[in-house]
Amino acid sequence: MDLHLSGKRVLITGASKGIGLAAAWSFAREGCDLCLTARSADLLADNAGAISASTGVTVDVHPADLRDADDRRKVVEACGDIDILVNNAGDIPGGSLDRLDDAAWRAGWELKVFGYIDMTRLVYARMRDQGHGVVINDIGAAGERFDAGYIAGSTGNAALMSFTRALGARSINEGIRVVGVNPGLTATDRSVMMLGAMAAHRFGDAGRVDDVLAGFPGGRCATPEEIADAMVFLASDRSAYTSGVVLTIDGGLCAAGGQ
Repeated sequence: MDLHLSGKRVLITGASKGIGLAAAWSFAREGCDLCLTARSADLLADNAGAISASTGVTVDVHPADLRDADDRRKVVEACGDIDILVNNAGDIPGGSLDRLDDAAWRAGWELKVFGYIDMTRLVYARMRDQGHGVVINDIGAAGERFDAGYIAGSTGNAALMSFTRALGARSINEGIRVVGVNPGLTATDRSVMMLGAMAAHRFGDAGRVDDVLAGFPGGRCATPEEIADAMVFLASDRSAYTSGVVLTIDGGLCAAGGQ
């Protein structure tokens, strides 16, 4: 299926690893030129070289700390006209209400919640002038499957789900679509650490990750590529009437509820 994405310009945040890097590869394979941003200049440069050599697309890198509002603005200015924005950068810490102090809440939300909102606001203005664009927010299933042990993340993700739906409900009238994806547990470096911690807590052995995964649909995590490929489809004009929705990709875990 031709997704008609060749030649589009895509800005991806948190693009040095995990879902962000998988998204970079998936969009590049469709012929999109890339603007990649993350904190690690070395990882960005290595990834950009590999992607460009393999796919032939143009890959620009912009090392930045997107917790900083000035850095967010500089990245958007440097990237110029963008057809697709993928908000992906985030590292909200785990922990219950009594274990997270004010600094932890604010640092986590500054990167993900306010970072997504600010990046969208900056890029949306340019997309409106262009008369077209797509914003994809990589949020997380904890926004609908609430977890008191990840209270800052659950609360922040729920806020971003509302933001995505509220903006996307009207944006299509300006030629812009706003959508979200809610990955469940995904096989990233961060998730590997989380699984080890879960195994240690439940079984007293951080190596018993397979026993933890046995409780997940299919006995596994999602792969970053499964999330990235869904993003690519949502960004394409094959999904041109999709806006103001959040696609959950968790093997049915949220739908199962208490089953």
